Amino acid sequence: MTELFNTYNSIGKNISNRIKYFKSVWDDADEKKLFQELAFCLLTPQSKAKNAWATIIKLTENGKLFKGNSVSIAEDMNLVRFRNNKSRYIVKAREIFFNNSNGIRETISEFNSVYKKRNWLNKNIKGYGLKESSHFLRNIGFVEDITILDRHILKNLKKYNVIAEIPKSLSEKKYYEIEDKMKEFSEKISIPLEHLDLIFWYNETKEIFK
Repeated sequence: MTELFNTYNSIGKNISNRIKYFKSVWDDADEKKLFQELAFCLLTPQSKAKNAWATIIKLTENGKLFKGNSVSIAEDMNLVRFRNNKSRYIVKAREIFFNNSNGIRETISEFNSVYKKRNWLNKNIKGYGLKESSHFLRNIGFVEDITILDRHILKNLKKYNVIAEIPKSLSEKKYYEIEDKMKEFSEKISIPLEHLDLIFWYNETKEIFK
Protein backbone atom coordinates (compact mmCIF):
# COMPACT_ATOMS: atom_id res chain seq x y z
CA MET A 1 0.00 0.00 0.00
CA THR A 2 2.96 2.32 0.59
CA GLU A 3 3.84 2.02 -3.08
CA LEU A 4 0.33 3.13 -4.03
CA PHE A 5 0.47 6.25 -1.90
CA ASN A 6 4.00 7.06 -3.07
CA THR A 7 2.82 6.90 -6.66
CA TYR A 8 -0.16 9.10 -5.87
CA ASN A 9 2.07 11.66 -4.19
CA SER A 10 4.39 11.77 -7.18
CA ILE A 11 1.77 12.03 -9.94
CA GLY A 12 -1.22 13.52 -8.10
CA LYS A 13 -0.84 16.94 -9.72
CA ASN A 14 -0.65 15.40 -13.18
CA ILE A 15 -3.78 13.39 -12.46
CA SER A 16 -5.65 16.51 -11.34
CA ASN A 17 -4.58 18.33 -14.51
CA ARG A 18 -5.69 15.43 -16.66
CA ILE A 19 -9.10 15.34 -15.02
CA LYS A 20 -9.45 19.08 -15.55
CA TYR A 21 -8.75 18.48 -19.21
CA PHE A 22 -11.41 15.76 -19.42
CA LYS A 23 -13.95 18.13 -17.90
CA SER A 24 -12.96 20.88 -20.31
CA VAL A 25 -13.85 18.61 -23.23
CA TRP A 26 -17.52 18.60 -22.23
CA ASP A 27 -17.46 22.32 -21.56
CA ASP A 28 -15.81 23.30 -24.84
CA ALA A 29 -16.09 20.53 -27.44
CA ASP A 30 -18.23 20.66 -30.55
CA GLU A 31 -19.98 17.60 -31.93
CA LYS A 32 -17.01 16.54 -34.02
CA LYS A 33 -14.66 16.57 -31.05
CA LEU A 34 -17.15 14.58 -29.00
CA PHE A 35 -17.43 12.08 -31.83
CA GLN A 36 -13.65 11.76 -31.99
CA GLU A 37 -13.69 10.70 -28.36
CA LEU A 38 -16.58 8.32 -28.91
CA ALA A 39 -14.86 6.72 -31.90
CA PHE A 40 -11.56 6.49 -30.00
CA CYS A 41 -13.24 4.34 -27.37
CA LEU A 42 -14.59 2.10 -30.14
CA LEU A 43 -11.01 1.43 -31.23
CA THR A 44 -9.37 0.76 -27.87
CA PRO A 45 -10.55 -2.82 -27.12
CA GLN A 46 -7.53 -5.13 -27.47
CA SER A 47 -5.50 -2.29 -28.98
CA LYS A 48 -3.07 0.21 -27.51
CA ALA A 49 -4.64 3.53 -26.60
CA LYS A 50 -1.94 5.54 -28.38
CA ASN A 51 -2.45 3.56 -31.57
CA ALA A 52 -6.21 4.08 -31.32
CA TRP A 53 -5.80 7.83 -30.89
CA ALA A 54 -3.24 8.07 -33.72
CA THR A 55 -5.81 6.32 -35.93
CA ILE A 56 -8.53 8.80 -34.95
CA ILE A 57 -6.23 11.72 -35.80
CA LYS A 58 -5.41 10.18 -39.18
CA LEU A 59 -9.08 9.56 -39.97
CA THR A 60 -9.92 13.11 -38.94
CA GLU A 61 -7.21 14.68 -41.06
CA ASN A 62 -8.15 12.74 -44.19
CA GLY A 63 -11.87 13.34 -43.65
CA LYS A 64 -12.84 9.68 -43.40
CA LEU A 65 -13.99 9.79 -39.77
CA PHE A 66 -16.98 11.92 -40.74
CA LYS A 67 -17.44 11.13 -44.43
CA GLY A 68 -15.82 7.78 -45.25
CA ASN A 69 -17.61 4.48 -45.60
CA SER A 70 -16.58 1.48 -43.53
CA VAL A 71 -14.31 0.06 -46.24
CA SER A 72 -12.35 3.28 -46.69
CA ILE A 73 -12.10 3.80 -42.93
CA ALA A 74 -10.76 0.28 -42.42
CA GLU A 75 -7.98 0.97 -44.92
CA ASP A 76 -6.46 3.44 -42.45
CA MET A 77 -6.91 1.36 -39.31
CA ASN A 78 -3.88 -0.92 -39.54
CA LEU A 79 -2.72 0.13 -36.04
CA VAL A 80 -5.74 -1.40 -34.30
CA ARG A 81 -7.13 -4.91 -34.13
CA PHE A 82 -10.45 -5.96 -35.67
CA ARG A 83 -10.42 -2.96 -37.98
CA ASN A 84 -13.24 -4.21 -40.22
CA ASN A 85 -15.68 -4.55 -37.33
CA LYS A 86 -14.54 -1.33 -35.72
CA SER A 87 -14.86 0.65 -38.95
CA ARG A 88 -18.47 -0.52 -39.20
CA TYR A 89 -19.06 0.52 -35.60
CA ILE A 90 -17.81 4.02 -36.40
CA VAL A 91 -20.22 4.34 -39.32
CA LYS A 92 -23.16 3.05 -37.25
CA ALA A 93 -22.39 5.51 -34.44
CA ARG A 94 -22.04 8.34 -36.95
CA GLU A 95 -25.47 7.52 -38.35
CA ILE A 96 -27.01 7.75 -34.89
CA PHE A 97 -25.65 11.18 -34.07
CA PHE A 98 -25.29 12.95 -37.40
CA ASN A 99 -28.30 11.69 -39.37
CA ASN A 100 -30.93 13.08 -37.02
CA SER A 101 -31.51 16.16 -34.88
CA ASN A 102 -30.05 14.71 -31.68
CA GLY A 103 -26.28 14.98 -31.47
CA ILE A 104 -24.05 13.51 -28.81
CA ARG A 105 -24.33 16.45 -26.43
CA GLU A 106 -28.11 16.60 -26.63
CA THR A 107 -28.47 12.84 -26.26
CA ILE A 108 -26.12 12.59 -23.27
CA SER A 109 -27.73 15.60 -21.60
CA GLU A 110 -31.14 13.94 -21.58
CA PHE A 111 -30.04 11.68 -18.72
CA ASN A 112 -29.66 13.08 -15.23
CA SER A 113 -27.12 10.60 -13.90
CA VAL A 114 -23.86 9.19 -15.19
CA TYR A 115 -25.28 5.69 -14.73
CA LYS A 116 -28.21 6.43 -17.04
CA LYS A 117 -25.84 8.00 -19.57
CA ARG A 118 -23.66 4.89 -19.46
CA ASN A 119 -26.62 2.55 -19.75
CA TRP A 120 -27.85 4.33 -22.87
CA LEU A 121 -24.41 4.14 -24.51
CA ASN A 122 -24.02 0.50 -23.51
CA LYS A 123 -27.36 -0.42 -25.07
CA ASN A 124 -27.26 1.77 -28.18
CA ILE A 125 -23.69 2.08 -29.45
CA LYS A 126 -22.57 -1.01 -31.32
CA GLY A 127 -19.12 -2.00 -30.09
CA TYR A 128 -19.59 -0.48 -26.64
CA GLY A 129 -19.87 -2.42 -23.42
CA LEU A 130 -19.79 -0.99 -19.90
CA LYS A 131 -16.02 -0.50 -20.10
CA GLU A 132 -16.08 1.47 -23.36
CA SER A 133 -19.14 3.46 -22.25
CA SER A 134 -17.39 4.38 -19.01
CA HIS A 135 -14.19 5.25 -20.86
CA PHE A 136 -15.99 7.62 -23.22
CA LEU A 137 -17.88 9.33 -20.41
CA ARG A 138 -14.67 9.78 -18.41
CA ASN A 139 -12.89 11.26 -21.43
CA ILE A 140 -15.61 13.87 -21.92
CA GLY A 141 -15.68 14.93 -18.31
CA PHE A 142 -18.03 12.61 -16.44
CA VAL A 143 -15.31 11.31 -14.18
CA GLU A 144 -17.11 10.47 -10.93
CA ASP A 145 -18.69 7.21 -9.76
CA ILE A 146 -17.89 4.93 -12.71
CA THR A 147 -14.90 2.73 -13.46
CA ILE A 148 -13.08 1.62 -16.59
CA LEU A 149 -12.41 -2.02 -15.86
CA ASP A 150 -9.77 -2.78 -18.46
CA ARG A 151 -6.93 -5.27 -18.01
CA HIS A 152 -4.67 -2.64 -16.36
CA ILE A 153 -7.26 -1.81 -13.72
CA LEU A 154 -8.18 -5.42 -13.04
CA LYS A 155 -4.52 -6.38 -12.65
CA ASN A 156 -4.06 -3.69 -10.00
CA LEU A 157 -7.29 -4.58 -8.22
CA LYS A 158 -5.96 -8.09 -7.83
CA LYS A 159 -2.55 -6.78 -6.74
CA TYR A 160 -4.16 -4.83 -3.89
CA ASN A 161 -6.49 -7.70 -2.96
CA VAL A 162 -9.64 -5.87 -4.00
CA ILE A 163 -10.57 -8.90 -6.10
CA ALA A 164 -9.37 -12.46 -5.61
CA GLU A 165 -8.72 -13.10 -9.29
CA ILE A 166 -9.02 -11.48 -12.70
CA PRO A 167 -12.21 -12.83 -14.31
CA LYS A 168 -11.82 -14.62 -17.63
CA SER A 169 -14.89 -12.78 -18.88
CA LEU A 170 -16.73 -9.75 -17.55
CA SER A 171 -20.51 -9.99 -17.59
CA GLU A 172 -22.52 -6.91 -16.70
CA LYS A 173 -23.28 -8.42 -13.30
CA LYS A 174 -19.60 -9.08 -12.64
CA TYR A 175 -18.67 -5.61 -13.89
CA TYR A 176 -21.02 -3.98 -11.39
CA GLU A 177 -19.74 -6.20 -8.58
CA ILE A 178 -16.10 -5.29 -9.23
CA GLU A 179 -16.98 -1.64 -9.71
CA ASP A 180 -18.62 -1.60 -6.27
CA LYS A 181 -15.52 -3.21 -4.75
CA MET A 182 -13.29 -0.62 -6.36
CA LYS A 183 -15.50 2.15 -4.97
CA GLU A 184 -15.26 0.66 -1.49
CA PHE A 185 -11.48 0.42 -1.81
CA SER A 186 -11.33 4.04 -3.00
CA GLU A 187 -13.30 5.21 0.02
CA LYS A 188 -11.25 3.08 2.39
CA ILE A 189 -7.91 4.57 1.27
CA SER A 190 -9.34 8.08 0.67
CA ILE A 191 -8.24 8.35 -2.94
CA PRO A 192 -11.00 9.53 -5.31
CA LEU A 193 -12.21 6.84 -7.68
CA GLU A 194 -11.28 8.79 -10.81
CA HIS A 195 -7.77 9.34 -9.43
CA LEU A 196 -7.38 5.69 -8.55
CA ASP A 197 -8.21 4.71 -12.12
CA LEU A 198 -5.36 6.85 -13.44
CA ILE A 199 -2.92 5.64 -10.79
CA PHE A 200 -3.59 2.05 -11.82
CA TRP A 201 -3.19 2.99 -15.48
CA TYR A 202 0.11 4.68 -14.68
CA ASN A 203 1.31 1.63 -12.74
CA GLU A 204 1.09 -0.42 -15.94
CA THR A 205 2.02 2.10 -18.64
CA LYS A 206 4.18 4.64 -16.77
CA GLU A 207 2.19 7.49 -18.26
CA ILE A 208 -1.18 9.20 -17.98
CA PHE A 209 -2.94 9.21 -21.33
CA LYS A 210 -6.59 8.82 -22.31
